[in-house]
Amino acid sequence: MLLARLLGKIVHTGQLTLVGPDGHAQTFGKNHGPRVTMRIADRATAHRLALRPKMAFGESYMDGTLTIDDGTIYDLLALLAINIQRYEDLPLARALSRAGMLVRHRQQANHAGRSRRNVAHHYDLSGRLYDLFLDKDRQYSCAYFTNNNKTLDEAQHDKKRHIASKLLLGKLGLKVLDIGSGWGGLGLYLARVADADVTGITLSTEQHKVSNDRARAEGLADRARFELRDYRHEHGRYDRIVSVGMFEHVGARHYRAFFRKVKELLKEDGVAVLHSIGRMSPPGTTNPWLRKYIFPGGYAPSLSEAIAAIEQEGLWITDIEILRIHYADTLREWRRRFQENRTEVARLYDERFCRMWEFYLAGCEVAFRHMDQMVFQIQLAKRQDAVPLTRDYMLDWERANMAA
Repeated sequence: MLLARLLGKIVHTGQLTLVGPDGHAQTFGKNHGPRVTMRIADRATAHRLALRPKMAFGESYMDGTLTIDDGTIYDLLALLAINIQRYEDLPLARALSRAGMLVRHRQQANHAGRSRRNVAHHYDLSGRLYDLFLDKDRQYSCAYFTNNNKTLDEAQHDKKRHIASKLLLGKLGLKVLDIGSGWGGLGLYLARVADADVTGITLSTEQHKVSNDRARAEGLADRARFELRDYRHEHGRYDRIVSVGMFEHVGARHYRAFFRKVKELLKEDGVAVLHSIGRMSPPGTTNPWLRKYIFPGGYAPSLSEAIAAIEQEGLWITDIEILRIHYADTLREWRRRFQENRTEVARLYDERFCRMWEFYLAGCEVAFRHMDQMVFQIQLAKRQDAVPLTRDYMLDWERANMAA
């Protein structure tokens, strides 16, 4: 079997047992580290897994033609991840990687119309789904775990405070633009804690409605308003700009346009903070399964790609912070909550949807825990003296607002 030959070449750390369609079992790797047994229902599945594993593993798990006898889908993906370099060094994998790089800009051609369709694919799902695995504030981005005892809700609140500390919110009534404002949690936090005048923009009709409903319910509609608008169509001038978890949907070919727009919207003494998933490796491509089923048009940039575009648009980088395991721990909590509420998710959608999201959450956690994914926060300004010369102000603000 072609799949067996492939696994024999790549699985050295840990032990993987493959049960074929005829019930015959073969074991690969060494008797230490993680141990997983997977079962393949038919030869066609085995063939697809061997030739296009990055697409076929997810599709086969969704369809039920790949099942786990011993362990979980997370265990399988973690085992494969710690052996991934052996696969990447194979001639077929190198050829697929080169082909992906040739078409990646077309895959990320996120013009305004396509961007809205891509956002609707993921973010306009049932609000009840997100209630079942996110924190109470529906923060759908990396939390900030200041210690291992933090709950998800506490860590997400700490994330908002940490980002706010970089925005220099000492003056009351600052005009703030939140690009990709989600369900409004960060914008409402800034309006409430810093008396900021917040405009949030999103392409999700569901998020747009929920955000404004929340603003009215919390008595903040006079200070926090949310618009259904593409960032390219925003006008005006802002003291502060923040964007959390949106840059991953911009696409590499649009990076210069994004930062050009930030520069245009930012006042001369203004400050911007960008929070985005990234990669510690050179520029690459999005996993094809993730791009097709979860985040069409999505791409996690290398830091070098983001910085090059910032430099070309003439903005000052005044601070960079790299968050590493924080997102792996966030995804672990999301995955745990999803599993606890799996029966209700199946009632909302179906079994195939549940398996798709299990694969998504497990695969992303593995990518942040064992592979090259991370999160970066970049503070930007038009003037080099827009922020203090030391970072003490960030810690001072966080300490002063611990109870906020």
